[in-house]
Order: sequence, then C-alpha cells, then structure tokens
Amino acid sequence: MSHNRQYLCIDLKSFYASVECVERGLDPMTTRLVVADPTRTEKTICLAVSPALKALGVRNRCRVFEIPKSIDYLTATPRMALYIQRSADIYDVYLRYISPDDIHVYSIDEAFIDVTNYLALYGCTARELGERIREDVVRSTGIPATCGLGTNLYLAKIALDITAKHSPGFFGELDEERYRATLWAHQPITDFWRVGEGTARRLEQMGIHTMGQLAMSPTEPIYQAFGVDAEILIDHAWGIEPVTIADIKGYRGKSHSLSAGQVLGCDYDFAGGLLIAKEMADQLALELVSTGQVARAVSLAVGYRATDEERRRSREDGSSGRWMRWGELTSSGTRTLTAHTASSEAIRHEVEALFCQVVDPKRPIHRVTLALGDVAPAGQEGQQLDLFADAAALEREQRRLKAVNAVRQKFGKNAMLRAMDLLPDATARERNQQIGGHRSGE
Repeated sequence: MSHNRQYLCIDLKSFYASVECVERGLDPMTTRLVVADPTRTEKTICLAVSPALKALGVRNRCRVFEIPKSIDYLTATPRMALYIQRSADIYDVYLRYISPDDIHVYSIDEAFIDVTNYLALYGCTARELGERIREDVVRSTGIPATCGLGTNLYLAKIALDITAKHSPGFFGELDEERYRATLWAHQPITDFWRVGEGTARRLEQMGIHTMGQLAMSPTEPIYQAFGVDAEILIDHAWGIEPVTIADIKGYRGKSHSLSAGQVLGCDYDFAGGLLIAKEMADQLALELVSTGQVARAVSLAVGYRATDEERRRSREDGSSGRWMRWGELTSSGTRTLTAHTASSEAIRHEVEALFCQVVDPKRPIHRVTLALGDVAPAGQEGQQLDLFADAAALEREQRRLKAVNAVRQKFGKNAMLRAMDLLPDATARERNQQIGGHRSGE
C-alpha cells in the first residue's frame, strides 16, 4: 500500500546560482549572485538568484531590472552544459545508496526517491537515510540541498516545498495526518504543488482559499469547474496520491511529439517569422532522423505583441481565451501530412503552407512555437504510406540528413548550415550554441 511507503524529494537550492558560487570558491548560502545573460537587455529573466539575494527580497526568476539598484551582486553568464554535468554528478551520489529503478528525476535540480526497501539494509529510519544522502550531496559537490519526506509522492513534494524550505535544517516530513493538521489552513493555496494562479482564481470564485476548504467542499461544482483534473485536486486536498515511482517508470504514452519554441529578441515581420519557422522545422526534422522516427502532423502557434489598448479591451470584454498568460494575441493551426515522414523538405513545405494560412501578416511576431505530432519509430506497423512519393529521392535525403547529423555530432552543430541560416534574421547559429534557449558555456 502506498501509505506504507517512504518517499524523499530532494531539491538543490538555487541550483544554477549554487553551481556558479562553488565554481568560484564562494559559499552558495552567503554570496549574492545572479545567473543571467548580460548580453541581453535588462528585461531578461534571471535563471537563478542565490539564497542570500532571496533573503533580501529578490524573488526567483525575476527580471534583471527588478533587482534593487542598492544591492551589490555578482552576475554569472549561464553555462547550461556545466549545470547538466553537475546534475549528473549529484545523480551519481544518489546511486551510491539507491537503485535507479527507485529514483525519478523530476527536473535538473529535483528528484524523487523511494527509500522504502532500503531502510532495513541501512538499519536506519527514512529521515536518517534522507539526511545521509542530502549531506553526501553537499559534501561531494558543495551544492546545498533540501529534502522532503512523505508517505506518498505528493506529500514528499509538499514537505519539500512548504515545510523543508522554511526549516533551519532544510528537512521536512509529512504524512496524511500531519498534512491535514498543519497545512489545511495554509495560505496562499498557490504554495501547493499543481495549484497555479488560474486554478486559485477559479477556486476563489467558489469561496475556496485553503486545502482544508477544498477537502470539505461539495465535489460536484469542482468537477464542473475542472473536469477530470478535479480528482487530482480533491485527492491532494486530502493528502492522497496513489501514483508510485513504479507507475511513472511503467507509463507509456499513446502518442508522442517533438516541439521547439522561441521568444524572439525583437519583433519580426511576416518574412522574418517564416524564416524562423522554417529553421525550426529543419531542426526538428534532423532530430527525427537522428532518433529513427517519423511524424504525421505539424502544429504552429505564433504570438504577436499586443498593445496596451488590446490588453485592456481583452480584460473588459472577457475575451481572455484568445490571450496567452504573457499578454500576446495568438494564431495557431495544425496540418496533417500525407504520410509519416522525416523528410526535412516535406516538413518545411507544410510549415510554410501552415504559416501562410494562419499568421496575420500585419502584426509584429514575438513568439514562434512549432510541434511535430504523431511521432513514432520509422516503419512501425499501421503507418500511412505515400504512394506518390519518390522513394529513391527520399532515401537520398535521409542519407544526406544522417551525414549532416554525424558531422554536427563530431564538429558541433554549426559545422554544417543551410544558406537560410546565414540570413540576417536567422537565429539557428545562435541557438545551436545554447541549451534550452540559454548559453551552453561551451
């Protein structure tokens, strides 16, 4: 039974900032440091701020201009490749104690660990084992860690997010009874995992401000407001989470997709936006080839920078459904390909047609997101074939794309480029030196 299990949730405090402090021989807990790209504008988001800056009221993920001018601090340029390596180093620490079958990596700086079957082996309690692992992380890497312990995955996460992060010992512990006794009245409700501002607003409209109120409320209005997600909300209100790490590792999605997105450094016109979309299509096609997969659908979403007047009208007439949370008016659409393919030429052609179909040529483009849908291994049974395709030409293209991937893997992604990647508005060369949209540091 899940309530007999013991889960740890370990988080690395201000991970990127802590790595940069350790690399400089500084104490991550006392150094004022921000990880942000100084080559961008002051509107750029800080990837991380150190605990010492948080203690001064600087919120995480703020923009550079929001940091008070009166505060002195160091700025570190992002080095994503280094952060990935340090995350792998910390995972190696976990493996000293736990099998990978009992570890779920939730993000680059956070992991869930099922320690239930290891307590007899180590002759200790779950808390003692958690403390041992956390201290080993600090000793081995210098990165401070916080730990939550719970009888299910949700309670371990809440013990981390609400209890441990405000504890002098950086350790929190919850079971269902303690959760209800200590956190049912906790506010704001957005402190709880999976409760965002939109969810909180809808709950507030029903007079619900705490998890205790949510647990005691009639369920029918909640299901009407949230659909199937209501079941998760209600379970979490009671501190219940039936999913285990074994369930997560055993899950196989019915469909898969590949996606890429860019927030553009300046507003682009129609032609510039189309260039970006075609570059992204080419990159996704190369990814399909490198993984031996094919796709059947293309989806495109474009965000336009909205004027203050348009935002005001949207709030007044209730048309917020057309607006993303960052205040952009959007256009989107999907096209189905004639057959499953990894052809860069075919995918670019469909993306161009879709772009011309859905994008407003009069609006400045601020964001482009592209996705390939119905992604599956090439040659899988049941895939649609294109009877009119030139099989020999497709085979030549696939060999060419595989050669491009091989050269890029050996000499770097910018070793081979298309002519369009050299145009003034192109971003592929810059993004090839990034990981997750941030500088790789390599």
